[in-house]
Amino acid sequence: MADPLTIAAVVSASASVVGGVQAKQSADQAAKAAQSAGEFNAQIIERDIGLLEKQRGIINANFLVQGERSGQAFERVVQGKARAGYGYAGVDMSQGTPIQVLRENAREFDYEMAVAKYDNEIANMQINDAQEESRLSAQLSRMEGGAQAAGLRASGTASLIKGIGAGARAGIDTGLFE
Repeated sequence: MADPLTIAAVVSASASVVGGVQAKQSADQAAKAAQSAGEFNAQIIERDIGLLEKQRGIINANFLVQGERSGQAFERVVQGKARAGYGYAGVDMSQGTPIQVLRENAREFDYEMAVAKYDNEIANMQINDAQEESRLSAQLSRMEGGAQAAGLRASGTASLIKGIGAGARAGIDTGLFE
């Protein structure tokens, strides 16, 4: 029959090793979970990039439609009223003040369209900035998940080494390896 101290030493050493192995397995599982969480967060952030691109499409389509409608309204309403007013008054519209008024109206319209184009370009730049920020946030999320996973794996490896060391120490202290 085996000596009770020897049995206790074997049990203690085995428990230490098994505890280290279990801690390593738990840490590896936690590392996988951290990596998955980082990837999941990155995918959610990247979804925003697509939504921003859709927003860009809507803004640009709206700009084109608004430009077309403004051009038609300018010709029909602004210039039409000016022509009608001068024509109704019996003024010769081929020269002089009526032409100057029509040209001034056209310059004002061109200015308003230039401002609208500039505003549209600013909106597109803001979307570009938001998309880049989302790309960087997604990359950061992946990096954070990877760093956390690496830390957890290292912690698990340290626990495994500590468990093996404690098991070996228990065996040595009780003379199990003699």
